[in-house]
Amino acid sequence: MALLLGACGTASQSAAKKGHGVVRPTSPPTSSPTPAAFTQALSAPSLHPGSDPSVLPGPVLIADRSNNRLIVVNPQGQITWIFPRPGDLTPGQTFLVPDDAFFTPDGKEIVVTEEDDFVISVIDVATHRIVYRYGTPGTEGMGPNQLWNPDDAMMLPDGYIITADIKNCRILLIGPGSHAPARVIGTSTNDCYHAPPAHWGSPNGAFPMTNGHYLVTEINGDWVDEIDLSGRVYNTIHPPGVSYPSDTNEVSPGVYVTVSYSDPGVLETFNSSGRVLWQYAPLAGAPELNQPSLAEPLPNGDFLLNDDYNHRVIVIDPQTDQVVWQYGITGQPGSSPGYLNKRDGVDLVPPYSLDIRHRSSMGQP
Repeated sequence: MALLLGACGTASQSAAKKGHGVVRPTSPPTSSPTPAAFTQALSAPSLHPGSDPSVLPGPVLIADRSNNRLIVVNPQGQITWIFPRPGDLTPGQTFLVPDDAFFTPDGKEIVVTEEDDFVISVIDVATHRIVYRYGTPGTEGMGPNQLWNPDDAMMLPDGYIITADIKNCRILLIGPGSHAPARVIGTSTNDCYHAPPAHWGSPNGAFPMTNGHYLVTEINGDWVDEIDLSGRVYNTIHPPGVSYPSDTNEVSPGVYVTVSYSDPGVLETFNSSGRVLWQYAPLAGAPELNQPSLAEPLPNGDFLLNDDYNHRVIVIDPQTDQVVWQYGITGQPGSSPGYLNKRDGVDLVPPYSLDIRHRSSMGQP
C-alpha cells in the first residue's frame, strides 16, 4: 500500500498551517540514548509500507487496549518490550483494558489508567511488576481507593499522581503510596457540568504545561481549561470545530493540540484565544481518522497520534499533511506483530516522553 496522504480542508486552514511550521516543542538533545530496557528486538520490523523511521526520536510506548497489554515499538517497527509477559502478574492480579500509559519523570516506571476497570497501576519497567495501585479493579466508586473511569494519570516529580476521574467529575491528586486522595479539585458527584474549579464537565485529561500549570479537557460542552494545582483557573477555551475533545496538551506556550474522539475524527492545533491554527483532513481515498484519543507533539514538529478504531498509531507531518509513519493495519485489529486492537494510548520512551519533556522545559528534573 502507498503512503497515506491528507490535506487541509479549507484555504484559511492552509494559511494557518504555514504559520504553524515555526512552532517547535522543546525537547532534549537528539543524541540522548534509548534506555537499555527498550533496545532488544523481540519481533521482526512490521511497519506500514512507506513509513519513515527517522521521523521518530526513539521508541513508542503503546497502550494496546483490547489486547490487554503494553508494548514498546522502535522506529523500525520492532517490538522491544511487552507487559504483561507470562509470569509478570502475581496470583490474583489482572491487567485489563489499559487506556493510557505515561512514563514517570525518572523514566523508571509507567503509570497506566485501566479506565474501564476503574484502577490506576504503576509498573516498574525493569522488573515488569505492578508496584502500586489506586482503585478497586472492577468496582467503580468515589470513596477512598475508588475511581470511576480514571483517565490520563501522570506522576509529578514529587511522586504525586494527577488524574482526571471522568464520571466522578473531578481532578484528583494522590500521594505516593496512598489510597485516599490528597486533594480533590472539584466536587465529587455524578452530575458533570462546566463550572471550574468547583465542577467539571466529564474531565478526560490533565496535562502538564511548560509554565507549571495543567491543561484540563472537559468532554461536556467542549472546553479546555488552564489551572494550577490549587484549582485556580487562568483560561478557558473552546477548541474550535471539535465535538468530543480528548487529551488536549501543549505544543508550545500559547499553542495546543487536541483531537476529537469522533468518526470522522479531527486533529488540530489552536491558540489560547481559541483560534484554529491547523487542522488535518485526509484526501479523498485516504482513511479518515476514526475516534482518535490522543495526539502529542514530536521534537521535529510532527504529531504522534492514536487512531483508536483504525487500530493504528501514526505520525502526521503538518507541513505536508502526510501520514509519514504507521504501526498497525488500518481497520484490522489483531495481536500479532504489526497489529493492534483498539489501542488507546501512546507516549515516547524517555528522554522524549511527554511528562519528561514538559518538566525539562520548566527547569525541573
